[in-house]
Amino acid sequence: MKYKVLLTGKNDSAIDDFFMQMGDNFEVMTTSARYEDIARHMTYFMPDIFVYCLYNESRDDIVQIANLKLRLSKANIPLVIIGLKEDCDEFEKIAVNAANLTLYRPMAVGVIQEKIISLLKERRFMEVVDIQSANAAAARKAAEQQAAQQTARTKEPVQRKHVLVVDDNAMMLKVIKEHLHDKYDVATAASGKIALKFLERKKTDLILLDYEMPDESGPAVLEKLRASDETKDIPVIFLTGVTESKKIKEALVLKPQSYLLKPVDREKLMAAIAKEIG
Repeated sequence: MKYKVLLTGKNDSAIDDFFMQMGDNFEVMTTSARYEDIARHMTYFMPDIFVYCLYNESRDDIVQIANLKLRLSKANIPLVIIGLKEDCDEFEKIAVNAANLTLYRPMAVGVIQEKIISLLKERRFMEVVDIQSANAAAARKAAEQQAAQQTARTKEPVQRKHVLVVDDNAMMLKVIKEHLHDKYDVATAASGKIALKFLERKKTDLILLDYEMPDESGPAVLEKLRASDETKDIPVIFLTGVTESKKIKEALVLKPQSYLLKPVDREKLMAAIAKEIG
């Protein structure tokens, strides 16, 4: 089986290595450093991994790749950077924690290939583990529900707090709901518009709100929530893949209760929610 690799960057030598020496394991395509081109190739090529081959890249190009990180994360596509140590260090200084794997040149082609394949296999293994965990959790939940039904007549019902999760990524909604369902009642909304409609009819104790969404962003939704007497006091926690300090500061100006970086760590998520609603 060949893995699909999408390449960009000014390091022609590194790109040539993929085409000329790694064809047995990789199906390769190149793209420009423009956000729109990369997004288009992601849609039609559907790569397994995105590799940025660095050589004297401009700050603007690096920032564009950093801005692409959230989209890569939503598509579960890891980002690998390859280049001289000084080029890689400059990238990581601008795009903090954006790369899933950093490879310094000079490095043997075989080693580069091996490390990329290992990364992909590890991520696919974790996907399988997550699916198995979800199945096990579903079975556990079914057993708990059955036990609860048997004792419902003799026990007082426990009022659980409610959490509304707003994110345009269906997989993210599924993962967060799985994290929370044992302790909280959870509703999900795939857009800010759907979330606001939900709140017209029902109440929630806390909102987990994706920062970057198409059509209506997280900050725009939060402004509407704060403008309404019915929703202005609901605690809001941003979920964001944005790592740029400027955008994080912009988010904090809106005074959410907190923000969490994606991919969301379960323990940090539970702690942040418990701090607000118990």
